[in-house]
Amino acid sequence: MSEDNKMLIRRAFEDIYNQGNLVAVDEYVDGNFVIHAPSEDIHGPTGARRYIAMLREAFPDFHVTIEDQVADGDRVVTRWTAEGTHLGEFQGIPPTGKHGTFTFTGIDIDRVVDGKVVECWTNTDDLGLMQQLGVFPAPVQVGQPT
Repeated sequence: MSEDNKMLIRRAFEDIYNQGNLVAVDEYVDGNFVIHAPSEDIHGPTGARRYIAMLREAFPDFHVTIEDQVADGDRVVTRWTAEGTHLGEFQGIPPTGKHGTFTFTGIDIDRVVDGKVVECWTNTDDLGLMQQLGVFPAPVQVGQPT
């Protein structure tokens, strides 16, 4: 079961995030699906579609690479890296238009029941993303001139 669940999550990342196939959300998530994100919970397939659409509007070439994945029972932990070009407004931040504008990391813990994701706990490097988009200054590196 764990290997099947890992493959389900891999396919979901590819179809939904990388390809932007919002119709595929229903194939992968349960009707009562919840994403527990640091800023707010996102509910149901409709909420997931809105979230993905917002990401893809801001970063049309949004792409996630799975770096590592571990599964145990009904849980799949996925460590990933995302990158893209900031071509649309993102959380009130005007587009920078630069290719490869950002690269950031995250870890998701997905719970799978009967072949569908019912819950996702996500933790992302939001501060690093905001620094790359110019919202916050990047920290000064030790040994580098200021």
